[in-house]
Amino acid sequence: MTDSIFATSVFFRLAIGGNDLGAFHTCSGMGAEVEMESYAEGGNNGFTWQLPGRVTWSNITLTRPVTADTAKIGRWLDETLRRVEPKDGEIVALKPDLTRIISWQVFGIVPVRWQGPSFDPASSEPAVETLEIAHEGLRPS
Repeated sequence: MTDSIFATSVFFRLAIGGNDLGAFHTCSGMGAEVEMESYAEGGNNGFTWQLPGRVTWSNITLTRPVTADTAKIGRWLDETLRRVEPKDGEIVALKPDLTRIISWQVFGIVPVRWQGPSFDPASSEPAVETLEIAHEGLRPS
C-alpha cells in the first residue's frame, strides 16, 4: 500500500490579482489543447510530420452555494468590467480541514460569465452561483 492520500471532499480557493474570492465546491474545465499541423515531406511516403502549433486553454468554471463571499465576486466583477485588465491568480485545491492539496497559477484571467443564484422557496436545493473565467494559461505551483 502506498502513502498516497486521496481527497474525498475538495474545496477550491480562488484568488485573482491579490483578491481572495473565497472557496468554491466545484472547479471544472482546467485543460489545454495543442493544435497540430500535418506536413507531408516530399519524397517521404512513410509518414506525415505532425507539428505542434498553438495551445488553446479551456475556460474554467467554479460553482458554490451563495455565501458572504458572493459579495467579493460582485466587487471584483464591478472593478473588472469598468476596466478589463487580465490579472494573474491562483486556484488552490484544499482538503476539508483546509490544508493544501495542490495549487495552480493561472495567467491572464478575465471574467466570461457569472450566473447568480435562483431563489426558489419551494426547493430544498441551496442557492448556487457560477463563475466562468478565461485565461492565457496555467501551471502547477
